[in-house]
Amino acid sequence: MPKTNLNVKLLDVTEDAPALIYAACRQCYSEQFAGDIFEKIKEDPQKQADFIKKIISSGHESPLEHVKFTFAIEGVSRALTHQLVRHRLASYSQQSQRYVKESNFKYVVPPSIQKNSLAKEEFEKIMDLIQESYTRLSDLLAKEGINAETVNQDARFVLPQAVETKIMVTMNCRELMHFFKHRCCARAQWEIRSLAEKMLADCKKRLPLVFERSGAKCETFGYCPEGERFSCGRYPVKA
Repeated sequence: MPKTNLNVKLLDVTEDAPALIYAACRQCYSEQFAGDIFEKIKEDPQKQADFIKKIISSGHESPLEHVKFTFAIEGVSRALTHQLVRHRLASYSQQSQRYVKESNFKYVVPPSIQKNSLAKEEFEKIMDLIQESYTRLSDLLAKEGINAETVNQDARFVLPQAVETKIMVTMNCRELMHFFKHRCCARAQWEIRSLAEKMLADCKKRLPLVFERSGAKCETFGYCPEGERFSCGRYPVKA
């Protein structure tokens, strides 16, 4: 069975995002129609930039919710997606193990296991045994005339958390900033941190006005809020 690697592709970003954020914020305080504000501000990118920097530094983040990013993600484990979907202000479309047969599943190998030859050998042996068991179970159930969907949904109970999955994720800018604060932190689990870092790089490239200071909480605060016990030492701990 092949091992797999993380792949993240940014599929879509809201068009005219800075103008949209500006219009949304201005609508709260203006008698004008947001549609007119939006059309007018599109012609003044510098004013958009100055205003967005100001509202972000002030913590007025609700207008950011009107702008969204959509990512396609593959080469991640089910262990990762169990963490990812806890970020509830998002939309997810994940590959189903009921409809997609895991006849030769790929899997993710943790770095600590990858660099230990004996551990890696044991891990890969277990993956092979699980694949064999999954296939035998599927065949036994299929011989009883059980439909393919039921076969898949019941045989999947033996699959490991390491099995690869694919997922599409859509988050608005405010939720992405929250996601990065927690998942780019050194305390985050290594796999979801790798995912968050790749997503953040795309966000910074496409919308630097919003994401230039995004990242782990320490990047935003200028200090580590985790305390002496959990701090990685990158930033000073708040006194």
